Amino acid sequence: MLKKINKVIFYIFIFAFSTNAFSQDKIAFIDLNFILNNSSAGKKINKELKTKTEKIATEFKDVQSQIEKEKKKIFAQKNVISKEEYNKMIIDLENEIKKYNSSIQKKQNNLAKYKNQIRSEFSNQLKTVLEEYSKENSISMILRKENLLIGKNTLDVTNDILNLFNKNVKNIKVQ
Repeated sequence: MLKKINKVIFYIFIFAFSTNAFSQDKIAFIDLNFILNNSSAGKKINKELKTKTEKIATEFKDVQSQIEKEKKKIFAQKNVISKEEYNKMIIDLENEIKKYNSSIQKKQNNLAKYKNQIRSEFSNQLKTVLEEYSKENSISMILRKENLLIGKNTLDVTNDILNLFNKNVKNIKVQ
């Protein structure tokens, strides 16, 4: 009986090491945020998005300042003009505010839609680069660094991917 147990343990041991030898799939990981923030195309995207966001913020502040001035002007005239004229000016100001809010909301929605489109196109371009890299280097799986708990630094191929991405992708365009 002891011989049978020893045989079983021996076979399990052999089986465990033989399957391990056959399953030498290469795995790597990358830092996507690093590539987005440091690649040439990613820097252009981030700069463009920042410019558009700042433009909307500036418009918002300008119009808000203008509305505040208009509001003060109307309140200063409250005792000088008739009640009907005052109410009409208040209604006109409220309509202007609604129109402005609608315009800003539309611009913010367009910006959000553009962000999604540009990031999607960035992801598609990066995916192409990753496929090429994994094929050339016989890598079975590339994971996101953000999803890892721990991993060897030698498995991090972020810089290789960044260099390849910069070489292959100069600009990202959205229709």
